[in-house]
Amino acid sequence: MDLTKPIDVRLLPMRRRHLPAVMKIERDVYPGPWSQGIFVSELNQKLTREYLVAKAGSELAGYAGLMMCMEEAHITTVSVGRAWQGKQIATRMMTQLSFSAIRMGAEAMTLEVAASNRKAQSLYFKFGFHPEGVRKGYYAETNEDALVMWCRDIRTAGFAERLRSVVLGIKGMTRGFEAPCAPPYESTESAQSAQSSWSAQSAQTGRG
Repeated sequence: MDLTKPIDVRLLPMRRRHLPAVMKIERDVYPGPWSQGIFVSELNQKLTREYLVAKAGSELAGYAGLMMCMEEAHITTVSVGRAWQGKQIATRMMTQLSFSAIRMGAEAMTLEVAASNRKAQSLYFKFGFHPEGVRKGYYAETNEDALVMWCRDIRTAGFAERLRSVVLGIKGMTRGFEAPCAPPYESTESAQSAQSSWSAQSAQTGRG
């Protein structure tokens, strides 16, 4: 596959059968990777977790997930295989997680990111995340600090418009998930605009 061209991506719910490919990426991109057992435990908590994979052709290119705690959605991981980085895989997964957070009742989203990872921080800024704190030595393997970032306006018209702008900037088709039918934003018009942009970018497929 020519990685210099826009690619089509399929988003699917993460299943146990995906874990061998997930673990291959996990071990390659993180100095302290999660164990497969952790992923299995996360997948078993269906009411408060949402994990997805991104497939490009037959290859698993990335995965991401969130956990709900009260009315907060904590983004637990956004990971892309090295061969697929720079192809907006993370952007697509974050877009879907944003809609998932709203559907699951979140009022805000939060995540930790390595203080040195400017590329990831730039992506999160596009979605409206901003640093609100630092966890010293959060990454035990490297003793690196983590920025704690929050996005607190996910039910507003401003967030809906931000999502729409992100979606319109994605090159290539994204198939699989769709936006919820009626996101509870402040502005129905803005909600419909964000939803229709994602739906136009996404063609619904089986959830295999």
